[in-house]
Amino acid sequence: MGDLKLGLALGYWGAGPPPGLADLVTMAERLGFDSMWAAEAYGSDALTPLAWLGGRTRRMRLGTSIMQMSARTPVATAMAAMTLDHLSGGRFVLGLGASGPQVVEGWYGLPYPRPLARTREYVAILRKAMARERVEFEGEHYRLPHKGGSGLGKPLRSTIHPLRDDLPILLAAEGPKNVALAAEIADGWLAMFYSPYDDAYHRTALAEGFTRRGEGAAPETFEVTCRVNVEFDDDVEAAADRVRPMLALYVGGMGARGANFHYEAFARMGFAAECARVQELYLAGRKAEAAAAIPLAMVEKVALVGPRDKIAEELDAWRSSLVTTMLVSGDAASLAAIAELVKG
Repeated sequence: MGDLKLGLALGYWGAGPPPGLADLVTMAERLGFDSMWAAEAYGSDALTPLAWLGGRTRRMRLGTSIMQMSARTPVATAMAAMTLDHLSGGRFVLGLGASGPQVVEGWYGLPYPRPLARTREYVAILRKAMARERVEFEGEHYRLPHKGGSGLGKPLRSTIHPLRDDLPILLAAEGPKNVALAAEIADGWLAMFYSPYDDAYHRTALAEGFTRRGEGAAPETFEVTCRVNVEFDDDVEAAADRVRPMLALYVGGMGARGANFHYEAFARMGFAAECARVQELYLAGRKAEAAAAIPLAMVEKVALVGPRDKIAEELDAWRSSLVTTMLVSGDAASLAAIAELVKG
């Protein structure tokens, strides 16, 4: 899969656009960052920042991490992807994800069940639209043209030609079945809370998907991106403290009891008891205690924290992992430091 690349994780906005982001993006390109990645939840969208900031760069790829499938019909996503790929000169990477039931049903007002089946249909329609085929599809979740209504609907073909026939589609996945699906139908996998020290089940899931794909092994171009928190500090615990609140939010506060993919990811790494305690505290409103309950070992499974020399040594595990692109964020100094270590 090649050398480890760096991507700038833009994430999604808080109450408004982060100050100084344009300068940080241009600096990242000068430092040799391969890509920038924007996200969306239920506030800022993933496409507009890439279009705006992408105009300030010439080389960096522009990725969505992630575009939520429920936010757009498959053909609307295809239109946006082809348009931004043209405007950027072939630098767009389409990262998709099903999100979770709280957002899909609460924000978009759509049903969440059977996300794997919906993802399979969604990607199939995307492929048709971006290949300029007449889009006809009869699935369980999507039907084009619409049956009923005026009766005037007909199969249509995109008016624009794609800049690239192989515009990459990456799927966000945490559970084994989703990871296998990414290997089967997509060009890459958007990983989250992946650990280079505990990835046997990820490797098994990917192998299963590649077998169904007919490859047997990962295609040379298959990409694995992963968000990795990097915190430089001579005090390891102080560095970990800057990661703990985020982990507490995802493990304790995302989803609900029995329906939290992030909780399950850490439980698979051997932290089931710790996850239960963190969730109990977080859902009781004791967020600071929930963060404090996350042990250093749990942070170090998925993040790089501590002095420069420690982080440099631990990077070797990431270089030999499944990850091809490490997504990081931070101020100018921390981006420069991690860029130097990765290049070295």
